[in-house]
Amino acid sequence: MTETAVLDLLDRVLAPWVRSLALQPVSVSDECATLRLPFSGELRHTGGVICGQVFMAAADTAMIVAISAALGEFRPMTTVSLNISFMRAVRKGDVLITARVLRMGRNLVFGEVELMDEEGKLAVHATTTYALIN
Repeated sequence: MTETAVLDLLDRVLAPWVRSLALQPVSVSDECATLRLPFSGELRHTGGVICGQVFMAAADTAMIVAISAALGEFRPMTTVSLNISFMRAVRKGDVLITARVLRMGRNLVFGEVELMDEEGKLAVHATTTYALIN
């Protein structure tokens, strides 16, 4: 998928509040997608760290892009499970989100997502399952 195709996909399928995260494509292949979450102080809660809800939405979104790239197009899908481990607090800096399709079945897709802080350290790890609809 091209950068333009990814941005079009994000614009068409995301809820407005998720679009406001301003996720940007970095690279997309048949096996994985990497997006950049630009830092904004508005993403932090009162403890000064980026909220877990932001990371969950970013991981879910990156996986949708990775699955769409693997399929060659967007198909309706729904998240069945999103299991996430917050391993390091992120207080500042852009975050890179890399989503990998681990197994593509006829109806279910299994994936893994890593979110790296500005120093390249693993901050969040997620495993996912999606159901393809239709």
